[in-house]
Amino acid sequence: MQNIIEKTIIFVQKELQHNESGHDWFHIERVYNTAVTIAKKEACDLTVVKLAVLLHDIADSKFHNGDESVGPEKAAGFLESLAVDPEIIEHVKKIIENISFKGGNFEKNFHSKELDVVQDADRLDAIGAIGIARAFNYGGYKNRIIYDPAQQPKMNMTKEEYKNSNGTTINHFYEKLLLLKDRMNTETGIQMAQQRHNYMEGFLNEFFDEWKGYL
Repeated sequence: MQNIIEKTIIFVQKELQHNESGHDWFHIERVYNTAVTIAKKEACDLTVVKLAVLLHDIADSKFHNGDESVGPEKAAGFLESLAVDPEIIEHVKKIIENISFKGGNFEKNFHSKELDVVQDADRLDAIGAIGIARAFNYGGYKNRIIYDPAQQPKMNMTKEEYKNSNGTTINHFYEKLLLLKDRMNTETGIQMAQQRHNYMEGFLNEFFDEWKGYL
């Protein structure tokens, strides 16, 4: 199985070499390392966790006109080419289909400890210092403005509203990033999220002080 992991790493590195930097190989590598750390304290299948992490952004719907079927199918096709057990392939597909935030207002139709681990690791990379950097990187990539006091965050968006949102990067903190702390699945994830959440709150306090000139 280690050979399959190594081949998957090579495949993903090649596929993501030209991706926008918030969803590139370095993102995958960080999430992979975090997922392995979390998995050590959970009763889960480490092989499924590793494969799901490596392939979870192989074709992110944000870069495929919102089509959420492209990523899971591409991942499955690759694993089938390596003759991976069909049950593992199906599990990895289900994780990829259910990992995203999507506005946070939808019911997951699949649950597993492996999904909990991978989802926590992915969400942790969206918050804290790295999360702040990724938020502004993606905002610039999408030509979004940093902040506009006249634009209030849109809370409780539907899945479709969230996917089509074009709000400011600062609003994204309130619409998603600050919500993730309370949506972690594992005890390790919860503990790691708290520190990163606190860091984001400190950043936002400083941001608004500077925006107002410390009035």
